[in-house]
Amino acid sequence: MARFVELDSIFHQPNWEPLPVPQLRAAVAAIVAADAWVIDGNYSAVRDLIWARADTVVFFDLPRRMVMRQVGWRTARRATTGAELWNGNRESWRNALALHRDESILRWAWMQHTVYRERFRAAMTDPQWSHIDFVRITSRRAGPEAAD
Repeated sequence: MARFVELDSIFHQPNWEPLPVPQLRAAVAAIVAADAWVIDGNYSAVRDLIWARADTVVFFDLPRRMVMRQVGWRTARRATTGAELWNGNRESWRNALALHRDESILRWAWMQHTVYRERFRAAMTDPQWSHIDFVRITSRRAGPEAAD
């Protein structure tokens, strides 16, 4: 059976301390050395390790308004309930409303939407990743469309 891993659970150590990149890369390298795995997340620092061994990448290419609505509701729910995420970390209203993108998932999502959309669209046609089946999902109702 394939192991399921959320990259956030590795990267975000207690008190939201980021795992240093060399340690993050070592942890991810150990995961992708296995025959079967599913990784949720997208970190530039380990993308090369993951994609070198991946056979499929699912890309949610959703409109910014939809992403922001989903992130907003999810963040509000987590801040209200105090749900534990990874390694004892919890989202707070203070962080949700922070102005710096490294502290606020809302600000980060807003600022990175176009960056990630362009990055993934370019990767879909990059010969380096021709071994990957890219599946682009463009709406909640639409089924996946394979990249040509």
